[in-house]
Amino acid sequence: MHKRTKIKIAIFVLVVGMACMFTAVVTDHWAVLSPLVEKANETCEAAHFGLWRLCKKHIYITPENFAEGHGCGPISLPGEENCTYFRHFNPGQDAEIFEYKTQKEYNISAAAISIFSLAFMILGSLCLLGSCTGKGKGRDYLLKPAGMFFAFAGICAFTSLEVMRQSVKRMIESEDTIWIEYYYAWSFACACSGFVLLFLAGIALLVLSMPQMPRNPWETCMDAEQEQE
Repeated sequence: MHKRTKIKIAIFVLVVGMACMFTAVVTDHWAVLSPLVEKANETCEAAHFGLWRLCKKHIYITPENFAEGHGCGPISLPGEENCTYFRHFNPGQDAEIFEYKTQKEYNISAAAISIFSLAFMILGSLCLLGSCTGKGKGRDYLLKPAGMFFAFAGICAFTSLEVMRQSVKRMIESEDTIWIEYYYAWSFACACSGFVLLFLAGIALLVLSMPQMPRNPWETCMDAEQEQE
């Protein structure tokens, strides 16, 4: 396969990765939390959240949906939903959102790291744009920083995922919250896909932009001798 074709494939994968990561950042289905439901014909409160918003949903549990010892849900059941945006940069205003303050600190960290990921994606996109409009060696030169920026974006996405995972784990283990069950939803899956695609395609783009090594190590020496003559 020609080198230019490989670069085009890597760029396409990067576009898909950016779309996945952007979708994850702007949506609020990273994790779904459920309290214990003790009996049927009751209304319970499940929650799903992302980097910027928490949504609590009041769900009426019918006998058909009730399972002893299980949590509220599934979240797809009809019910009244109330969403609240996190005031990340206004300390002290929403300490009760997750029933204890530590959760907010985790969420601030995950949101800040995701912003870095978006910033690296923008820088990488600008380098790709310059590469597409440039000519000669300058076009290939810009592929190197583009690959590095996208790889950094993938690393930031992974870090944000891990911070969010620790956040959910701490919530479930805490005695100060009502949640007993959780699962990661489609926004989390988008972030995972974005991390894999951005990191691997970024590394691939960086490798493809490197000068091709000679197959025979003596070729470089022979070329140098010819230039001296």
